Parts: sequence; C-alpha cells; structure tokens
Amino acid sequence: MFKAEKSIVDKKRPPPVKVLSGQLRAAGGRGHTDSGDGVQIRVGQGRSLIVSLVWMQGTVLDVQLDRNTVMLMDETGTFTVQGVNNIPKGKPCLLQGKYVMVMGVIQAASPEPVIRAVKVADLTEQAALHRRMWKLEVQDLQRVMA
Repeated sequence: MFKAEKSIVDKKRPPPVKVLSGQLRAAGGRGHTDSGDGVQIRVGQGRSLIVSLVWMQGTVLDVQLDRNTVMLMDETGTFTVQGVNNIPKGKPCLLQGKYVMVMGVIQAASPEPVIRAVKVADLTEQAALHRRMWKLEVQDLQRVMA
C-alpha cells in the first residue's frame, strides 16, 4: 500500500527543472503560480515547458536574514529567494559572493523571479566549473524534458 501511495504522490510533483532567471522573467504572464500549476517557459524552437519546482544557481548579491530573503544573480539576471531561514544547513552558505544552488517553488515569475527555497547548497569551492557548465546543463535537461 505504501508503494501505491508513493507513486501517486510522485506523479503529482514533477522533478525540479533547471532554469535561468531570464526564462522565468520572460514567461511573465504565461501561466500563473497562484494556482500551483506553475509557469510556462520557452525552451527553444517553439517548444515550452510548465515548471513549478525549479533548480537554479547563482552568486549571492544581498542577504537579508531579517526578511528571510536573499538575492542571487545568474548570467541572465537577478532573482529573489524567500524562506532561507527555514533551510537546514542553508544559512552558512548565504554570504555575499558565494556561488550557490537553490531548489524551490516558483512564487512569482515577473517582474522579478521569486523562489521559495526548499534546499540551498554551497557550490563556491568549484564555482568556476559550475558557472561554465550551468547554461549547458539547463539547455540539456530542458531539451530532454520538452
């Protein structure tokens, strides 16, 4: 019985999709996050993908723990991450200049993408490699999923 319940839950929540902040910003009004259905992003050549749970990477620009938020920047722009005080082991990597991975649920796509954090991890040690590979990883995963 547990396996049947687990498979039903798995079907309701798709895996996180690697995205760039610019893709969310460009989605703007396509899709709406209040319904929980996600946002429709373009993945090239007339294809699109509906996403609600995302995996993003970027450099920490500003930390406001009193407001439970952090601002990050990837190569396509900035985005805000909320709920950072609730992430176990997340706070130590939330320092200006660190390169981090954030997994979370889309709260807003535009004018500024806002993500509610589920997981945060420090990638600073291998930041040069992660930065070089990130856009390629995003494109590859989206191509397979679309």
